Amino acid sequence: MGDVAMTVPVLRAFTEQYPDVKITVVTRAFFKPIFKGLRNTEIYVADFKGKHKGLFGLYTLAKELKQLEFDEVADLHNVLRTKILKFFFSGKKLVQINKGRLEKKNLIGGKQFQQLKTTHQRYTDVFAKLGYQIKLTEPSFPKKASLSQELRLFIFNPSNKTIGIAPFAAHESKMYPLEKMELVISELAIDYNIVLFGGGKKEINYLTALAEKFDGVASVAGKISFENELHLISNLDLMLSMDSGNAHLAAMFGVKVITIWGVTHPYAGFSPFNQPEDYALLADRDQFPLIPTSVYGNKFPEGYLQAAGSISVDTIVNKIKSIIPLKKV
Repeated sequence: MGDVAMTVPVLRAFTEQYPDVKITVVTRAFFKPIFKGLRNTEIYVADFKGKHKGLFGLYTLAKELKQLEFDEVADLHNVLRTKILKFFFSGKKLVQINKGRLEKKNLIGGKQFQQLKTTHQRYTDVFAKLGYQIKLTEPSFPKKASLSQELRLFIFNPSNKTIGIAPFAAHESKMYPLEKMELVISELAIDYNIVLFGGGKKEINYLTALAEKFDGVASVAGKISFENELHLISNLDLMLSMDSGNAHLAAMFGVKVITIWGVTHPYAGFSPFNQPEDYALLADRDQFPLIPTSVYGNKFPEGYLQAAGSISVDTIVNKIKSIIPLKKV
């Protein structure tokens, strides 16, 4: 989901700078709301669990897409499915993203510890090879969504700023220890509205119980649709997230995003869009010198599981308070 969300600022810039070019985004049905509001853009839903499943399904998808009479293909994913589609699209101009796998491999363990191209830059490279130079230096963002009465119920005090917190990630090694996150929430809930985001049965149960511990804290996990979650995220004053999809969902709306990094590192290129460098709070590399231990956080040596815990509670709380004032103006 994070990779999908990261395409949006690039596609928004493209549609503004090339308003006469029509874009068709091929994606899963679940991700369709992410692209809402992009001008001159249509969504074509790929059903990889149904009629587009497997090799024959991809052939079916390719035939359907050819009926759209597109001129060029920008492959921003570069996985097995898109490589197969590339074969079916022979004769069309197609450019696939260079994910920089070798550079990222050399980054692991600090072997060549340096900033790599961001994923957003890699997306723009694809369009550049198709002949479209995209500038990301002066980005625009959509207006905040109008909140329904149902969504307003998750914001207890409208006079206070609202912080979204997404404490989970795909891998535990990318997460801030939950007991410390509770301390962060207890400090912030004194002065801010807190909205908790997450998914999956265990996360939903945990976040529901966590919200009940503190005044001014609500959990939306399992309670509203994904599209309504996006509406709520667009109205946040700040999002506190791990190196995970929620950070990118907030960033595509221009929301300030504080990210916590465990065994992964921003140098791999997955920082949220248009966020200052100091908004990324990093694990202590003096204590954990092999960071990043992997690109996605799925591999780490013994003793690194809770590396993110080397970031103090005070560091997180003070950073947030320095960025957003306590009260709405």
